[in-house]
Amino acid sequence: MTALLDGMLAVLEPSVILCLGAGVVVGMLVGMFPGITATMAVALASSFTMTLEPVQGLAVLLTIYVAANFGDRIPSILINTPGTPASIATTFDGYPMAKNGQAGLALIVSALVSAVGIIASMALFAFASVPLAQLALKFGPSEMFAVVILAMTIMISISSKSITKGLLAGVIGLFIATVGRDPITGDARFTFGVRDLNSGLDFIAVIIGLFGIAELLDQILTHRAFKIKPISALGRWWPTRSEYKRIAKPTFIAGIVGLVVGIIPGAGGDIAGLLGWDRAKAASKTKDSFGKGNIEGIAASDTASSATLGGSLTTTMALGIPGDSVMAVMIGSMIVWGIQPGPSLFVNQPSLVVTITTIMLLATLVTLAINLVRMPMMVKLLDMPVHYIWATVLVFCLVGTYATTNNMFTVGIMLSFGVIGVILKRCGIPASPIVLGLILGPLAESNLRRSLLIDGPTGLVNKPISATLLTFAFIAIIAALATPLIQRRRAKAAGLSSQRL
Repeated sequence: MTALLDGMLAVLEPSVILCLGAGVVVGMLVGMFPGITATMAVALASSFTMTLEPVQGLAVLLTIYVAANFGDRIPSILINTPGTPASIATTFDGYPMAKNGQAGLALIVSALVSAVGIIASMALFAFASVPLAQLALKFGPSEMFAVVILAMTIMISISSKSITKGLLAGVIGLFIATVGRDPITGDARFTFGVRDLNSGLDFIAVIIGLFGIAELLDQILTHRAFKIKPISALGRWWPTRSEYKRIAKPTFIAGIVGLVVGIIPGAGGDIAGLLGWDRAKAASKTKDSFGKGNIEGIAASDTASSATLGGSLTTTMALGIPGDSVMAVMIGSMIVWGIQPGPSLFVNQPSLVVTITTIMLLATLVTLAINLVRMPMMVKLLDMPVHYIWATVLVFCLVGTYATTNNMFTVGIMLSFGVIGVILKRCGIPASPIVLGLILGPLAESNLRRSLLIDGPTGLVNKPISATLLTFAFIAIIAALATPLIQRRRAKAAGLSSQRL
């Protein structure tokens, strides 16, 4: 009970409330402007929160994460452009509703079901994280290595259309993680005599480069003068009683989908939104109108994508394995603050877990209130010229990176990874596995070496839990490799059958 009260009271500090408000504003703006992802915003904000107290910093980063999940629906509905990848499925029915004069209704329904999805996911976090953490406390080095391998395998297999490119991204991340001093012997590795590399590549610089500068350069290189004007005829705002009844079923179905997908490392809101929309369509009596402006479709897609937040948080806090790319950045920031996510967190700092839950819930309620009251005002922000956004993002990237170390070498690392990020993006190589490899590489290496020292080479397969997890990882890779082959065979068979007809 003491931990519960301490955790909740920590959020009521005036400085924390101020940080929460700032995070909500930044998150909403981030979501509204297409191309600026939540991962990019959290990575950039991390550099400015390093000097804050842990609770204050968490209030900023977590509320950006939550608020971006609301803001990204606005451009999806009004200009048919996802604010972030998590709102891709929102465009399927949101934009057709807007063209039919129901933009206001689509925006309000989206905000309501997004709040429902996040609150349901936080209930999952509250009830599932402690048992999961208690189980993880029994893990030794071999089990922790197996968990890391499974998490990386899943993210690699679903983060790219090509499993080869996903694996390459993971390998790049693991290689970056080896730069610096050996964690056990202290020997220098891949430093090439550069003293600034002895402590490894700065995590914040790499993240801002891959997600901030790379995205900025890509937008500048591919920018076209043509711009879709936001739909201005918003129509009525609030759903009728019959419309509330219509969205109840798809909200429930998609919520279950989002909760399950959220626990899977690396799956994220984009996959959950698409799956939730598809499952709701299959269960609907009006499936033919899905994709043409069906209110059930927007309820399903936004509930599913929002419901992943708590699942991702559960995996991150209970196992120390980032549930998505935003949580990967969060882990890096928490480590800087002296907080080690994982099962020991629930034993050593239970009040902090309560604080995180309270921040997420408060951020959800505050952002929902802003969406319901100030939606027309926020819609007007979509007319802002994009070059103003580019200039602002570039300045914050440069200043934020320099502020982390007060060293221009770090800024050079950031800019270098920005260029590398653009090249990788043009080649179709995803950035998320690179970040995961950078975060989990030291954890995997240290646990593997401890396992080999304690149990020898057979220790990984002799223990039931580690053997099971490694088997699942192997199955995930095989499934990812086999799926394209099966799809091609089915397409070929369908083509032959159509030719015969």
